[in-house]
Amino acid sequence: MAAAIFSLFIFVVALLIGTSSASSSGLQILQAERQIELTSHIVRVYLTLKIENTDDAPATEVLLAFPPTQFDHLALVKAAVTVGKKRKKSYSPLEAKPTEQPDAPNGTKYYSVSLLKPLAKGETTTLEILYILTQSLEPFPKEIAQSDPQLVYYRDSAIILSPYHIAHQATVIKTPSNNVESFTQVDPAHRSGSELRYGPYEGHGPYSYSPIIVHFENNHPFAVVEELEREIEISHWGSVQVTERYKLAHAGAKHKGAFSRVEYQSRPGGSGVSSFKHLLAVLPPRVHSVYYRDEIGNISTSRLRTNSKKSELLIEPRYPLFGGWKATFLIGYGVPLKDFLFESAPGARYLNYTFGCSIADTVVDKLTIKVVLPEGSKDPSVEVPFAVKQSLEKKYSYLDVIGRTVVVLEKRNVVPEHHVPFQVHYKFNPLFMLAEPLMLASTFFLLFAASVAYLHIDLSIQKKS
Repeated sequence: MAAAIFSLFIFVVALLIGTSSASSSGLQILQAERQIELTSHIVRVYLTLKIENTDDAPATEVLLAFPPTQFDHLALVKAAVTVGKKRKKSYSPLEAKPTEQPDAPNGTKYYSVSLLKPLAKGETTTLEILYILTQSLEPFPKEIAQSDPQLVYYRDSAIILSPYHIAHQATVIKTPSNNVESFTQVDPAHRSGSELRYGPYEGHGPYSYSPIIVHFENNHPFAVVEELEREIEISHWGSVQVTERYKLAHAGAKHKGAFSRVEYQSRPGGSGVSSFKHLLAVLPPRVHSVYYRDEIGNISTSRLRTNSKKSELLIEPRYPLFGGWKATFLIGYGVPLKDFLFESAPGARYLNYTFGCSIADTVVDKLTIKVVLPEGSKDPSVEVPFAVKQSLEKKYSYLDVIGRTVVVLEKRNVVPEHHVPFQVHYKFNPLFMLAEPLMLASTFFLLFAASVAYLHIDLSIQKKS
């Protein structure tokens, strides 16, 4: 705690020293509104910026500034520009990517948002920003008993960190409940129920920073998948088989003392309020052959509900998960081939599937997706709307001769907003579908021929007369 406060102090001092040397473009923010959602273990920040260009040169990009400690926990940054007014308002997505600035004070990190068209002098535009932080809520106390609520710290700034002058700004922080132990006062600041409001603040220069700490109750289960391997195997004979292997952990305050199952079951609303004993996996519609297993074997405590849009698998681990506890298991299912595999051109096909984790409201530290293509596939390529690490492997299955190409995608710090479609393109000659049936037919024919020949050959030894 003391070390964290000291690091914030050093960051603020360095900002004050470095601001004078940091260059700033001719942009200024006329109005900034920020909303910080702390209702789960995933922090979502919504930022609305009304920007004006005061320079003669047109502006083509807008910089978003982050403290280095916050930048390391960024899972996603999305930006859009508003077009139209009131009922006719629409949003056009903008490209947002990390960038570096040579004069960044105290290691400040940046994202660059590219505008749809250059912003001329005197013109204004409004940007809608969403950025998501993971592992940014610190349990305090770090260990709790079975009947204790879970309290956490959240650290940020009452003043929005920006390389531009901000004329008017305000911040709203939403907590899961009214139980807020304490929060830093930066006048004007007030609390109303589960909301904290900082501001409005007027006329703050570039790189202004005012650290705050909010200490509040958050009993939302901190479900973190430390490692997820998702294998998607394509068969042109009519099915796509999916196997998901999970290493799940509760990343909240660690459980201390003995665990009483009697107390846990008799007081469901007061014992283990931050634990979780159920998980919801959202699967595609029309799934079949669903199974749920762990290292011991099949787990029967699951319920599957399906409709035309999705399937929901409610699973229950063998024991409830408290802070610091872990569980490993796998989920498998099949889906119809025609729902996910399409032909883009003669001899070319592509798989259209969803990226991310099936279990709702989880953070995945390391996600590996393996797409196993049919034997004989060539020239694989991938379309993913964000950066991932790509590689190729070989896999041999039953009756394979040359092996199957496996497209491997890896990404860290995955959140529910990463659950978007991705495509794997490849070329395939339909004649390869006959390889395995011909191999089986040839094998049975040779065995039959060998047995017939054996029956008609006389191998007995006869004595010469």
